[in-house]
Amino acid sequence: MRRARNAKIIATLGPSSNDLGRITKLFEAGADVFRLNFSHGTHEDHRRRYEIVREVEKAHDRPIGVLMDLQGPKLRVGQFDGGQVELRDGERFVLDMDAAPGTRQRVSLPHPEIFQALKSGMDLLLDDGRIRLRVVDCSDDRAETEVITGGILSDRKGVNVPGAILPLSPLTAKDHADLSFGLDLGVDWVALSFVQRPEDVAEARKLVAGRASIMAKLEKPAAFDRLDEIIELADAVMVARGDLGVELPPENVPSLQKRIVRACRKAGKPVVVATQMLESMVHAPTPTRAEASDVATAIYEGADAVMLSAETASGKYAVDALTMMNRIVTQVERDPNFRQIMDAEHPDPQATANDAITAAARQVAHTVSASAIATYTNSGSTTLRAARERPSVPILSLTPSIGTARRLTLAWGVHGVVTPDVTSVEEMVERATTSASTEGFGGAGDRVVITAGMPFGTPGATNLLRIAWIDG
Repeated sequence: MRRARNAKIIATLGPSSNDLGRITKLFEAGADVFRLNFSHGTHEDHRRRYEIVREVEKAHDRPIGVLMDLQGPKLRVGQFDGGQVELRDGERFVLDMDAAPGTRQRVSLPHPEIFQALKSGMDLLLDDGRIRLRVVDCSDDRAETEVITGGILSDRKGVNVPGAILPLSPLTAKDHADLSFGLDLGVDWVALSFVQRPEDVAEARKLVAGRASIMAKLEKPAAFDRLDEIIELADAVMVARGDLGVELPPENVPSLQKRIVRACRKAGKPVVVATQMLESMVHAPTPTRAEASDVATAIYEGADAVMLSAETASGKYAVDALTMMNRIVTQVERDPNFRQIMDAEHPDPQATANDAITAAARQVAHTVSASAIATYTNSGSTTLRAARERPSVPILSLTPSIGTARRLTLAWGVHGVVTPDVTSVEEMVERATTSASTEGFGGAGDRVVITAGMPFGTPGATNLLRIAWIDG
């Protein structure tokens, strides 16, 4: 099941992808990681899907990553007498802590933390930005606003506060319960919603305690004030363009996407571009040309992975959407301009032995026309540094840990193989060349560039570079 591309694809599971047959088809169409969205479904739903993914993994003998996506805080207004009201431009509208049904003059906002952060002149966005309110006066339990952009507002619609850092943990009571369940299940990645500051990632890391890798979802403007710190603390980052596009003007999102991808590439952390990539394929068998260009742009920028949400979770054309995304990614990577862009935007290696070796491996592989770079890794750090280099050949990651192999399914260009630790250079060479041949990376006489650390099995101690030939 070797992929003909480097960038990875994440597919969200849901009602449209709920059985062994459909999940198998998604994997065979190109899914590298499956996402369990804990904003929807029961624990039993997620357990069943997780177990099916592991069945598919066993049947195809290839590691598959599983990402659990926590819901995070959901800020919503209360309910209305009659279910909805119409807010008109220029009118006054009050948000308060009173649980009584709302009217055209007021509605409950049962989130004291929002009132604590509000100031006069701030804007509130309701219903995914369709309604805009401007704060005129506020206290600890009440805000009088002016309707700037009116419309129909119905029960339980979401609230965004783009101009404030809210005194909220990104982990609710529901998230704590979901996280405990997901970690016991064995997920490989935990996506943390509503990240505003590095402390949010640190809080999650303490709870996860090394049982999974942490992905910070960037969907709040406040996160960009401390972007580099958040990237440093996280294991990966997701450009969550849904809420980001609500809280910021749409024209700002593309440049922020590019900024995040570049920062992650520099840091050597996997970066995922997500939300509405092939949205029209929820209901149509083909995407718009603009959507195809959107996916292509993320690949040209060097993203490690692109993600499908409703397209595979609840869409009518789940497998078609996955197939289409696979085709777009593959076609972009065949473009000669793609390699020129990767080389032109290649970040300088850091002053470490690890980076020196992996940077040299990239250059050597190109010079000798190697068929692959083979990295020996326990924790995955060596392979991630190799992926940071964006080499012109695939990366064969050899690891004794199935957990490491599953987590690396998210990383650009990486094909994971679980193999026992080696104890000598001769065994290292034999294992790497045999795996390269078996996994379809080369034939007799092809070269493989190998990186490893000595003594063998020492995490993060990459200090050896070797060129080997595949035997006939």
